[in-house]
Amino acid sequence: MKQSLVRPAIDLHFDGRSAEVSKIYESILAVARSFGPVNEDPKKTSIHLTNRTAFAGIQTRRDYLILTVKSAHDITSDRISRREQASANRWHLELKLRTRKDVDSELTAWLQDAYELSS
Repeated sequence: MKQSLVRPAIDLHFDGRSAEVSKIYESILAVARSFGPVNEDPKKTSIHLTNRTAFAGIQTRRDYLILTVKSAHDITSDRISRREQASANRWHLELKLRTRKDVDSELTAWLQDAYELSS
């Protein structure tokens, strides 16, 4: 999809959301882009961040954002609100992010691992 068509589709995910939700998204995107090329792939109910394949999914809510990261293993953390074993070596781990401060070094490490899995 051409970038000129992608941005409006992405912006729709932030209609009726708090300004903080958009700032959290931009923080995640900046972190992900520090690893290498990242494409934003808007879907009907989420935005996928992809390299070769999807490594993260983002669903916006009014006052928070739900981030799903791909992992090669389960992660034991109180921050994980939902976990799903997608296959023998793949997990989808869900976190609720309420402020930009939630995009910290621990989350950055999880995103980097997910990014590397998608390379």
